[in-house]
Amino acid sequence: MSGLAKRQIMYLPGVGPRRADVLRKEAGILSYEDLLYYFPYKYIDRSRFYKVAEINMELPYIQLRGKILSYATVGEGRKRRLTARFTDGTGVIDLVWFRGISYIVEKYKVGVNYIVFGKPSEFGQSFNIAHPEIDLETNAAQVAGGLTPFYNTSERMKKAYLHSRAIQDLQYVLLNQSGWTPEETLPAYILKRTGMIPLSEAVRQIHFPESAEQLKAARLRLKFDELLFIQLHILQTAVTRKHKSAGLICPVVGAQFHTFYNSYLPFALTEAQKRVVREIRRDMGSGRQMNRLLQGDVGSGKTLVALMAMLIAVDNDYQACIMAPTEILATQHYHTLMNMLGDMNLVVELLTGSTSRKERKRMLPLIEEGKADIVVGTHALIESSVVFSSLGLAIIDEQHRFGVEQRSKLHLKNEQPPHILVMTATPIPRTLAMTLYGDLDVSVIDTLPPGRRPVKTLHRYDTRRQDIYTFLRKEINAGRQAYVVFPLIEGSETLDYKALEEGYEQFCNVFPEFKVCMVHGRMKAADKEAVMQKFTSGESHILMATTVIEVGVNVPNASVMVIESAERFGLSQLHQLRGRVGRGSEQSYCILVSSCKLSADTRRRLEIMVETTDGFEIAEADLRMRGHGELEGTRQSGPGFDLKIADLAADGQILSYARNLATEILDADPSLEAAENDLLRRRLHDLFANKVDWGTVS
Repeated sequence: MSGLAKRQIMYLPGVGPRRADVLRKEAGILSYEDLLYYFPYKYIDRSRFYKVAEINMELPYIQLRGKILSYATVGEGRKRRLTARFTDGTGVIDLVWFRGISYIVEKYKVGVNYIVFGKPSEFGQSFNIAHPEIDLETNAAQVAGGLTPFYNTSERMKKAYLHSRAIQDLQYVLLNQSGWTPEETLPAYILKRTGMIPLSEAVRQIHFPESAEQLKAARLRLKFDELLFIQLHILQTAVTRKHKSAGLICPVVGAQFHTFYNSYLPFALTEAQKRVVREIRRDMGSGRQMNRLLQGDVGSGKTLVALMAMLIAVDNDYQACIMAPTEILATQHYHTLMNMLGDMNLVVELLTGSTSRKERKRMLPLIEEGKADIVVGTHALIESSVVFSSLGLAIIDEQHRFGVEQRSKLHLKNEQPPHILVMTATPIPRTLAMTLYGDLDVSVIDTLPPGRRPVKTLHRYDTRRQDIYTFLRKEINAGRQAYVVFPLIEGSETLDYKALEEGYEQFCNVFPEFKVCMVHGRMKAADKEAVMQKFTSGESHILMATTVIEVGVNVPNASVMVIESAERFGLSQLHQLRGRVGRGSEQSYCILVSSCKLSADTRRRLEIMVETTDGFEIAEADLRMRGHGELEGTRQSGPGFDLKIADLAADGQILSYARNLATEILDADPSLEAAENDLLRRRLHDLFANKVDWGTVS
């Protein structure tokens, strides 16, 4: 580990224990190295000075030279604020503070020449700047020399006076006053081949750029570094797994598989499904642990492929399980499997958080004694009370909804790790898959089962509700059913539920002749199941819901999906919801309902949904528009790669180059033992030695 990584941030002048605690909790900064790798998110050109007389609201930031004329304090307690009258001779502007008032008055004196920088706001007939940056005019060379970095800061950081400027000051102390610089991470032959600048220069220029060209060179070097070491780690892990991870051997494709294939298959397999089944059969019989990612758009038939994989395990005297993130999805999988298997002589169990104590008492011994062939469940599967006799295949559905620790517990349910099949209906863009799942073998089901028609998608403004109601009535009178989905308002279950309740009342009034039902996250599992059963059986005609039905609901007779406030959803989520219809042979429709006032990005998002049903095309667009972090969800959902500067939506070329170079390096020196690769080996160790290898558990 480098000296920078070992040095705790609290020892940097200007930090101390209290600020160190805030930096750790709010920004993940524990060491000097963490601070250097806390990069700016934007830069402002501070080479120009404005006059007060020039200020207008079209200027995002302004920089002024002048003097404070006077101070005045208004209000009391929390509403107390400090105002300073500031002039440059061409006019007067107010500088305003809502905290740190005593400190400001003590530090910045009336009549002294200062440089003021900040965002102007209009108040009545005048302008003001709230919490401006202020420096002595004698420091102009340091603070007004061109591109100024801006760092992300939280409210808690600001309360500890760790605003963007303070972070910049700490970077200055670290690089200039303390004299610390990062150790080079790339061998000389890579620097020469790529033409990259040294790491020490890149770090200095990213925080204190001398020109736009040098900033560009610094960003390129740091992005390349980040992506190269991720690719080296992923590719090394893949090589290690394939050569060292012994797997349970499943050489037999026997009676259960053939009986199902010949007598119970619900429809002829598509060529894509056949190809994936062959890939899984080859993996499970190879003697190496299978670690395969199965991607398939909504409705592409992944569950059928998963069942055939489980039958291979059963034919080889192993058990199989499938873990889903919600009870609705787990229950749906259970019913789907039972329907497909018919009267085949197999024991299939369902285990969720709602499974009764009596039912658990019956079920758990069957699992432990190996009498349960297939177990479908939620997080309940990873409880310590669930013991398998011989788990040969573990399938994880919608895996991005599980934390890595949860997935690893399932992986440990057998003395020898079971084969792992990860399934997702969320198409993953190529650049994202290369980074997140580059060590997994990937299978793709890229065709729909026979008889399926693409869903027609329409965008309607909420001012045209009568047209929507007329269309719904026509479809339901023709014997179809409909979903109506309301957005999940993050962090506000009460508002979410209220919107759904109001919508439910409205639809009951508009459609008195139809049975309208409602399902949401607050309901008990048994009540949810009862409502879903009524809809599945056709007893109810319209299902009102929150995004609790995003995955796992399969009602072929439902032909219309109405998504209320569609502008609140991301592309991938809209695509998932749309996938709840189009599961029968009839033409299905998805109606996106939004307000008329839409931003350009939101309008484009809805246009993309109308234009295409290709999940991979939508995922690529989602990545471009929202970035990898938002697309994937919480940070724990990924494999542990916290990208600090690279952008998978924009840096595909750098990623591809880094991957090709990493492949070339490892082909020549798989363990990086050559002297010329010493820096690469040490840096890889520093970055990943203390991380759990989640690659083997997907």
